[in-house]
Amino acid sequence: MQGARDDVIVIGAGAIGLATALALCGQGRQVRVIDRGRVGAATSYGNCGTVTPSHAPPLAAPGVPLRALRWMLDPRAPLYVRSRLDPALWRWLLQFSARCNARHWLQATRARAALLNDSRVRLAEWVGTHGLDCEFETRGLDYVFGDARSFDQHIAQCEALDAHGIATRCIHGGHYARDNPAFHDRLAGAIHFPGDAQLRPDRFTAELARVLRAQGVEIDEQVEMQGFSGDVHGVRVQAGGRTLRARELVLATGPWSPRWARLLDLRVPIQPGKGYSLTWSRPPLVPARPVVLKDHSVFVIAWRDALRLGGTMEFAGADPRLRAQRLQALQLAADRHLRMPRGAQLQEQWCGWRPMSVDDVPLIGRAPAHPHVWLAAGHGMLGISMSAGTGQLIADLVCGRTPAIDPAPYRPERFR
Repeated sequence: MQGARDDVIVIGAGAIGLATALALCGQGRQVRVIDRGRVGAATSYGNCGTVTPSHAPPLAAPGVPLRALRWMLDPRAPLYVRSRLDPALWRWLLQFSARCNARHWLQATRARAALLNDSRVRLAEWVGTHGLDCEFETRGLDYVFGDARSFDQHIAQCEALDAHGIATRCIHGGHYARDNPAFHDRLAGAIHFPGDAQLRPDRFTAELARVLRAQGVEIDEQVEMQGFSGDVHGVRVQAGGRTLRARELVLATGPWSPRWARLLDLRVPIQPGKGYSLTWSRPPLVPARPVVLKDHSVFVIAWRDALRLGGTMEFAGADPRLRAQRLQALQLAADRHLRMPRGAQLQEQWCGWRPMSVDDVPLIGRAPAHPHVWLAAGHGMLGISMSAGTGQLIADLVCGRTPAIDPAPYRPERFR
């Protein structure tokens, strides 16, 4: 295939890359997708599959640096930084800490809310239009609190969320436990987000791939990109020993994006945040909808045949090892709140990297120095939630159409 020409090449077959390919196909573009591994097998795979406009507030919030300093001493804490000599990580942490103030929090919340709300609507449309069999449900999501002070603090944020179109409902702990028998009754309260949804992430990416292949998209799996170069006419991509030519190149490479950004003369402050999940067979009694155990930042979601516990954020570089203490933290949180916190069979233990941008807002748009190269990266823990909106935004920009949301907050060059 030396010299073969494509219209658009998308690098990355996770939720972001596949959604981008589908949106581009929807605007009549011919697309090829290339991935170093299998479809949906990397960052997207161990996700809890929640679709969460509720998560518009960023991780970078007032008070987080002080809590993080305390958590650094506890390997079971929700946010854990393993002490090591890594100048890039410490620069990232300093820049992140500088954004933990009210002004930056509001800016990031606005940007994240716009993309999350747009993506939530598009995901529902795609499920219906393309018949995606991915256990998509629209029952909402609950934050559940055992700590009364934390509950009160989050109630205070509800007004800001409502202002960005994210509906909330606060529920007394006793009332919540009465109506949700999967929980013990020692709850301070809960906040219900009716606009949230859920799906099963491995089936979502598999279904996106199925639809794309049916539309004639070639998806090259286990093909490594060695590099690319651009000129005024397009892009040349070296991948799997071949040279491919395309009019446009989209890099949806998640936590590996900084490597390619150096070829784009871009500073992309993304660090790989390591997340964990435990997947059990489905027990007889499960929460009626996805929940976040907010005292521990642990997600709980039930599917047709499984129960998944997920969460934690560990900055440990590229260390791929499963750390028992991190997995134990997930299980202990579920044990504390759920009457049946596990099924009869442990199906899977997983860890993977989340691409954490320093302002907790993704980088979506054209690389200024390369007119035919586009970036879609830095979605942190929200790749599934933001997938459809990101795909449509990239497709609109590539095709010269007016996007549904303002692209300015996501400009890749904002860190130059």
